[in-house]
Formats: sequence, C-alpha cells, structure tokens
Amino acid sequence: MAPKKAAGTKRKAKPESESEPEASEASEAQEEADAQDEEASSEDDGDKASTGGVDPSRVRALNDGSLKEGPILYWMSRDQRVNHNWALLHACALAEKHKAPVGIVFNLVPEYLGAGARQFGFMLRGLQSLQSQLSELQIAFHLTRGNPEQTIPKLAQDVKAGALVVDQSPVRIAKKWREDVAKKLGGIPLYEVDAHNVVPVWVASDKREYGARTIRSKIHKQLPKYLKDFPDVSKQAKWKDYPKADWDKVIKEVVDRGKEVPEIDWAKPGQAAAWKALEAFVSSKERIGIFDAKRNDPNQPKALSGLSPYIHFGQLSMQAAALEAIKHKSKFRSGVDAFLEEAVVRRELSDNFCFYEADYDSLSCISDWARNSLEAHKGDKREYTYTWDQFERGETHDELWNAAQHQMVYEGKMHGFLRMYWAKKILEWTQSPEEALDFAIRLNDKWEIDGRDPNGYVGCMWSVGGIHDQGWSERAVFGKIRYMNYNGCKRKMNIEAYVASVNKMVKEAKKKQKFPF
Repeated sequence: MAPKKAAGTKRKAKPESESEPEASEASEAQEEADAQDEEASSEDDGDKASTGGVDPSRVRALNDGSLKEGPILYWMSRDQRVNHNWALLHACALAEKHKAPVGIVFNLVPEYLGAGARQFGFMLRGLQSLQSQLSELQIAFHLTRGNPEQTIPKLAQDVKAGALVVDQSPVRIAKKWREDVAKKLGGIPLYEVDAHNVVPVWVASDKREYGARTIRSKIHKQLPKYLKDFPDVSKQAKWKDYPKADWDKVIKEVVDRGKEVPEIDWAKPGQAAAWKALEAFVSSKERIGIFDAKRNDPNQPKALSGLSPYIHFGQLSMQAAALEAIKHKSKFRSGVDAFLEEAVVRRELSDNFCFYEADYDSLSCISDWARNSLEAHKGDKREYTYTWDQFERGETHDELWNAAQHQMVYEGKMHGFLRMYWAKKILEWTQSPEEALDFAIRLNDKWEIDGRDPNGYVGCMWSVGGIHDQGWSERAVFGKIRYMNYNGCKRKMNIEAYVASVNKMVKEAKKKQKFPF
C-alpha cells in the first residue's frame, strides 16, 4: 500500500492515498447483504442451490467438455485448504449430481519462480496437515510430481474423471498450465473457480483498473452478493483406492534441494495455524486495535496481521478472514476498516492487474508518463551502484536498506512500508530501471515467504514503474516516479531501534540454522 506522503518529496499532485477517503464500506456491505438477498430472483436461488452454495459467476469453463459420470477431481493449486474453499465446494456439488467420489490432486513441480526450502517446506507441511480432515470427509488426496500439463490430464483420464475443477491464479505460469491442461483432457470439462478473492476477479472488473480509486467502488458494490459465510464440506462418497503420499520423504527431498533459502519458524503452516493467527490478530486491542495508526511503523510488529504466508499459500481464505474481522468492528472500527481496505480492495487490485496484464512484471506495461520519464533519465549519473551479490547480502552504504534486506533473508518477511523504500532504492542504485525491476522481483521471489504473488509483483511495479500511482515532481534517476529517502524514513520511524532489532534477529537466526551468507 502506498504511503500517505512520500518522504522528502515535493508533491506535484496528491497521491491516491491522500485524495481518496479511507474505505469504511466493507462491513456495511455485509450488513446489507441479507436485505439484498431478499430481492434476488428464485432462478438465481435455484442456480446457487445446484452448485452447493457456490455463486455460478464464481465459476467459468476453460474448455468445451461436458460433465460426465465419474469421480470429480479438484486440482488444488493456489487455495490449499479444506475449509472456506469455493473450488472444493464446487467439486463436491458436481459430484453430488452423480453420487460420485471427490478427490484432490496437488501437483508438485521441481522448481517454481525461485522458491526454496522456505516456500516449498511451508507449502508441503500445510498440505500434509490436511490429510486427517480429508480422510474424515472421505476425500482422496493424490500427490503428483512433474509437469502439470502432463500429470494432471493423465490422472484425470486414468481415474475416468467426470470433471476437473481448479482454483484461479493470475500468475502467468499458472495460467499457462491451466490453458494447456484444458486442451489435453480429452472431453473432460475443466472448471476454474475463483476461491481466492472475495469478489471474483472477472466479476469485479472486465479490464485492468488504473488504481484503487477506480476499482474500490466496483468491489464494494459487489460485496453484498459475495461476502457471505461458507457452507460446510459434507462427507463424500468413498474413493476406492489411491496411493498415499510419503510426506516425510517428499518434504525432506524438497527442503534439501532448496536449502540455500532455509525455512522459517515464526509461522506454523496449515489451516488450523492460520485460523489461530487470524483470531489472535482480529480480537486484540494491541493488534488490530492499532493497525490503522501503527501499521506503517516497522518498530510496531504487533500492529501487523502476520497472515501473508497463509493467504499466499491459500491456507486461509481472505473472505473468511474478512468476515471474522467484521465481527470485531464495534470494538475496533478504524482497525477493521483499514484491514479490509488492504486485505480486500488493495489485494484484489493486485489480482486485477496480473489477471488482465500479461506483462505484469515488465516495464513494457507501465503508463506512458512513467515510461517516458524513466527513459529520459536513464543516463543520469547514479551516486551509488551495486551488484546483485551486494544487494542480496545487504552490503550497501545504507544501514536501513541493509537491515530491511537482512530481515527478508533471515526472517522471510520485510515490513510493508520498508518494502517500498527497499524497492525504490534499488531503482536509484542500479544501472537501469529494467535491472532494478529484475533485481527487486527476483530478490522478493527468492527470499520472501509470500513472494511469487500478485501483491509482490504490483509492489515492485508500483515502486519502480509507477503502476497504480501518478506522476510526481521530476528528479534525477527517478524522473516522475514517486521518491523516498532515508531522511523521510527517519522522520517516520526510529531507524536505530529497527536496525538493532534486525541485527539481534539475524544473530539468533544464524544460531538455529545455516545460511549462505
């Protein structure tokens, strides 16, 4: 999320975060939902009943296949949970039509956008934790490994699936997998369900939005329809036989392979741990009670939710999280409103950008004002320039930047306010904007537990390319891209305290496990 005022910058025009009102409509929209439901047509009610409570507009067909008798497979990818999962609920509804069993398939790829043990270990341990709940529901779990374009169609055909369901992801490689699988299913239908966003990405808008101010009203208009409680997953018809995953073996293999990026220990994986973390945040005066006022202060870690790993890996539904937060609005109104603005509006804006923009990680898609401005200042002299290795190791002249980088490397997360400063300094200290964007994305994807995510791509694009922002006063290197500097940060936070806390954390982290530097 953009800061309310860029430190050390003479403004040309008000940024979005100043010119827009704070969002406060999200929970009111929920309060209006029941009244609007009464006006819905009986035809709509019938459609929803036939899909197990899943709104039909949340689902779209990716091929021309038609539902057949046979087990229903849910290709779990982005939304790795049993509870509060519209994709799984849709698979169960399809199975009900023919009294067929339901199975989940997760495909493990050998590598994914720079992820290491930190990300793969967290993900697989979360999947492992689903096993007992799935067994109680008689839902089979298949773990395949390799190229999903080959493994998923083969499994679907081997089990004579009646349909394949997949959750929505706007990330380019995931979209390609879905498109290729859809073509190879041999008449088996593939249904994509947006189980990640409160308002389905293709419903919220039919185009790439300019910024939060243009998508906010569209999302709030739809919230009464979509911000609803979830039905429970019922016990399914039993799947006869399926191979059980050797979780210990698989986890050890991927953790050993990705050991350059060690695992984290501050967040326990799995949907039960995710819900516990959510409840601890939304019910606390010392947490969500100060979220609105203190979330941009890196020395106030309790003001943050700590939910990003769970949301990224789909171990927690943001829709369920929003509903839980709304229960506490009478006590923490400003905190809940601010949380909903970031968790719903800003996060779904990121999905919108990546869904409708194929080149979401390239400067080729930025606005003309930003592109022309960066190009005009491409040859400006940089006071400092650093190599990839110097950036990764946190070896710049700037103690604040180094501390932020060390927090990311050794803890797997970086404070949101400092992520903006961090990325903008990379722009200032590299040979070109293209190199800056490349470095920022690769560092974020490699070291952040929640990297490889629309939020991360948009954050880097906002910092380097001005996406979802506007032109500011022109200056060297940055052109009209919003500027941030050390002195501005010094006015907003206690830098010495932050640096000291990171140094202490790094020392403790190195005692626990081995890092490459």
